[in-house]
Amino acid sequence: MRARTRTARKAVVLAAVATLGAGLLAGCADDGGNDASDGSSSDSGKGKTTITLGLFGTMGFKEAGLYTEYERLNPTIKIAENVIERNENYYPALVNHLTTNSGLQDVQAIEVANISEVVGTQANKFQDMSKVSGVSESNWLSWKWAQATTSDKKTIGLGTDVGPMALCYRTDLFKAAGLPTDPKAVGALWAGDWNKFITVGEQYKKKAPSGTFFMDSPGGLLNAVLSSEKEKFYDSSGKVIYKTNPAIRAGFDLTAKAAEKGLVQPQTQFQPAWDTTIANSKFATIACPPWMLGTLKGKSKPESSGKWAVAVAPKSGNWGGSFLGVPSSGKHVKEAEKLVAWLTAPAQQAKLFKVQGSFPSAPSTYTMPEVTGATNEMTGTANIGTFFAEAAKAAPVQVIGPKDQIIMKGLSENGVILVTKGKSAQEAWDAATKTIDNSLDQ
Repeated sequence: MRARTRTARKAVVLAAVATLGAGLLAGCADDGGNDASDGSSSDSGKGKTTITLGLFGTMGFKEAGLYTEYERLNPTIKIAENVIERNENYYPALVNHLTTNSGLQDVQAIEVANISEVVGTQANKFQDMSKVSGVSESNWLSWKWAQATTSDKKTIGLGTDVGPMALCYRTDLFKAAGLPTDPKAVGALWAGDWNKFITVGEQYKKKAPSGTFFMDSPGGLLNAVLSSEKEKFYDSSGKVIYKTNPAIRAGFDLTAKAAEKGLVQPQTQFQPAWDTTIANSKFATIACPPWMLGTLKGKSKPESSGKWAVAVAPKSGNWGGSFLGVPSSGKHVKEAEKLVAWLTAPAQQAKLFKVQGSFPSAPSTYTMPEVTGATNEMTGTANIGTFFAEAAKAAPVQVIGPKDQIIMKGLSENGVILVTKGKSAQEAWDAATKTIDNSLDQ
């Protein structure tokens, strides 16, 4: 959500998600390879037009077969994607290309943490997607549409997914540690309070299988805790409040406590070393919006299939959600607009959810069989839809500021991670705030 006042109506998502049936998801695959070798659009042989997409992480369009389907429906089109795994590496490059108006691909993804800044500073570099044939605002959650729309009603990107927060856990590791494995029983252990989650972690540690941790990373825990808050780093007027917001310091100190007790791995998410800990089953829990199941699938060994389960988080939140925009300087603007409109249409969002686990931002999908009847490879045949539905119903409509990503990265990668290396919570906080303030020119 943008820092400036928004009239996002939470009731839309509540009513839509409440209709979700049982069962969901098949998780995302591993992050895609770089099909396009550079940032330029190009024409391939045999008279086909190549549309390039700049993406981050695993957005799943290729893995879900959507490119192949679109190419079949449009024989003169070829699609190539260029993927950078971490958004914090992707986004600075995107800003540079937008600033210089060069090196842009035909379609560019924008993460929700960056959408406010792009809307506020780069909107003139993008096409108005609200004017594209077949695009209707009513197809999206009202607050999702508003996130990518300027004050003068120009919509620079179409929403792909949202990220209702739950917790994924390894049933085999919980069983070995003497903890319950039924999702409802597990959720009851920490219901309503992240402090209870830490207590469960201490119980896990007493009988934990050798070499395992309770949670994947301090950054993952901090992100989950802070995602439960309506106001995080900015207030609704756009003022930076991360240092004065008591919820931020409380979440930071709670995470530092978990690190001090050895409950979280000394890892940074989405790095190669962290990937290895997934493959080797080194942790028992992870903050888990639907798309995280795809990450688990892509990084896990085959024997991990069916060993994960999903429980409600202590407090519901939202983590993630992206947009696709079309730079006006692209070589194939009209073709790119048509592709984006198709990729983000409800029917394709439902297909993407069924295969990849990306929770749709189109409320009309919530009663489609692709959503209600989906299963997940990592969690087997378990009925997990209700957990994500509950998370979506209870998640706060958050204030999102232009530098949310910088602040979150500073708190996690220059902050709480230091506690796993022997620093005190105060030392870690001081290091984080210094880094953040330097980045924000505070």
